[in-house]
Amino acid sequence: MKKNLFVLALIASIFINKTIAQNYQVHSLYMYSFTKYVKWPESYSKGDFVIGIIGNSEIKQHLQKMASIKKVENRLIRVVEYSSVDKIEKCNMLFVSDAESGNFESIKNKVKGTSTLILTEKEGLGKKGSAINFIQRQNKLLFELNQSEIERAGLQISKELVKFAILI
Repeated sequence: MKKNLFVLALIASIFINKTIAQNYQVHSLYMYSFTKYVKWPESYSKGDFVIGIIGNSEIKQHLQKMASIKKVENRLIRVVEYSSVDKIEKCNMLFVSDAESGNFESIKNKVKGTSTLILTEKEGLGKKGSAINFIQRQNKLLFELNQSEIERAGLQISKELVKFAILI
């Protein structure tokens, strides 16, 4: 009986982990799509297109895979993982992992005054200042869009992207 419960728990954990990994693959596809609908100022449109990640997340491997085959307007995509808020440097996008959500205010303050598109994955962070917040609804990955934060970062967003977003 205990052996059967263990096997069931193992199968369930594999399924759950596979679902999470698949979601991060979808996250990375969304993020790449956003590059086509968001316009950065001239100072952020030269050199590599940098996607930063703060906090350990499985999204890193998916973003790196995407970066190895895709470009943003003929620019190479470089994925950089930051180990702490203090280490965050200039980047086009900054993905805040769920593990770092508790430090969101510090992260937001660190990139204040820059043209960094902040992306998060925790309920409520869209209203707290994330430009794009991924959420799950009925087993679907959706995203909230905070237009005032996008404007505050000096970014321009296409109306097509707004149509697919949950506006907050």
